Amino acid sequence: MYLAAEGVEHHPLVPIWQELVIGSIAFALLCFVLLKFVMPRMEAMYQARVDAIEGGLKRAEAAQAEANQLLEQYRAQLAEVRTEAARIRDDARADAESIRTEILAKAREESDRIIAAGRESLAVERQTIVRELRAEVGGLAVDLASRIVGESLADEARRKGTVERFLTDLESAGAR
Repeated sequence: MYLAAEGVEHHPLVPIWQELVIGSIAFALLCFVLLKFVMPRMEAMYQARVDAIEGGLKRAEAAQAEANQLLEQYRAQLAEVRTEAARIRDDARADAESIRTEILAKAREESDRIIAAGRESLAVERQTIVRELRAEVGGLAVDLASRIVGESLADEARRKGTVERFLTDLESAGAR
């Protein structure tokens, strides 16, 4: 080896041994500092990052599972609500039908009652009119008979008997 101090020129491909020793010591010192202080912190940061990502994924999976469970619960509740609504609708229809039937029955009863009352009223009215007509026809018949016969039919009992006999004859003649 040729040293520059001895006046020998240094070959460019051959490294200087002092530089190799100093470089090796500096590299070992740098590796020691990196391994002792920097790498544990980097490893801790890496682990924290991995935990955060994995924790986030686990939380996301848990949230997804909870969301799916809630979705199923809501679907079940919705199905129950729809079933309940259908039952309420059916009950309302049944109630409406029973109310309709009841109202129609009451209307028929009221109609029958009104018709019966009208018929009864007509029967009473008819009897009253027949009685009035009999009395009037009877009075006219007695007056007419008194004029024809020439004698007074003033006796009430005789008069009533005559009128009744006359009206009975008229009814039997009208029935033929």
